[in-house]
Amino acid sequence: MSYNTPPQFAEKMIEAGESKITMSTKDTLIRAYMAGAILALAAAFAVTIAVNTGNFLVASLLFPVGFCMLYLLGFDLLTGVFTLAPLAVIAKRPGMTWGGVLRNWGLVFVGNFAGALTVAVFMAIIFTMGFSTEPNAVGQKIGKIGEARTLGYAAAGASGMLTVFIRAVMCNWMVSTGVVAAMMSNSVSGKIMAMWMPILVFFYLGFEHSIVNMFLFPSGIMLGGNFTWVDYFAYNEIPVVLGNLVGGLTFVGGMIYATHYKTSPKRQPKGIAPAPVAAE
Repeated sequence: MSYNTPPQFAEKMIEAGESKITMSTKDTLIRAYMAGAILALAAAFAVTIAVNTGNFLVASLLFPVGFCMLYLLGFDLLTGVFTLAPLAVIAKRPGMTWGGVLRNWGLVFVGNFAGALTVAVFMAIIFTMGFSTEPNAVGQKIGKIGEARTLGYAAAGASGMLTVFIRAVMCNWMVSTGVVAAMMSNSVSGKIMAMWMPILVFFYLGFEHSIVNMFLFPSGIMLGGNFTWVDYFAYNEIPVVLGNLVGGLTFVGGMIYATHYKTSPKRQPKGIAPAPVAAE
């Protein structure tokens, strides 16, 4: 499968980050919009499977199809650029600035949200026959998910906010591992296999993904969920975005950069004299 070694894909990560920062506004928004839309469709697909089969493991096994599609099509998720874009600045690539990183993050957030919201509206229409009937079983489930993961956290106070933040950190630890894992192979099959595993882990464990939530919660409100837009942003989206940032940048981007790109000198074993330095 043409395996790339860790130092090789660490270099690819930095190059990818540089590409994200220098991308035009038009291309950034289009790619983010499509990524948000495709991931939202995958979330709707997974919830439908879970409701129809009663088996969340089956839903989790199949959810990664959306992530693989959007990655192979070259689209961008906020969770991925949280990890990759800063590395170009940290590596001191010419012309890379934190202002460029923040610009990229802002544009990708807007694009992801617009794409996910579009699918949320489309699926709400489907689940309610054009808002002419009560939501079907899948629509009702989406509304309940929104209530549990906003008002449920709010009811727990500070403990709830800590929980949603940590779930978001863990989520982008896995999701960004999927982004990086795709760089380990040069073949389509190798990329899909490498991406599938961490995405399955994140979804089955119920971690919080900011872009998946951009679909679940707006659609939940449209489908009669007993929570508000303020509840959604205050008790979920904002802490989840922050947690996704921390998880991706520290546990994936920062760690790989620190050990595979900026490798420290090897320790000299005891009793072995250091190799002589060749004279210039």
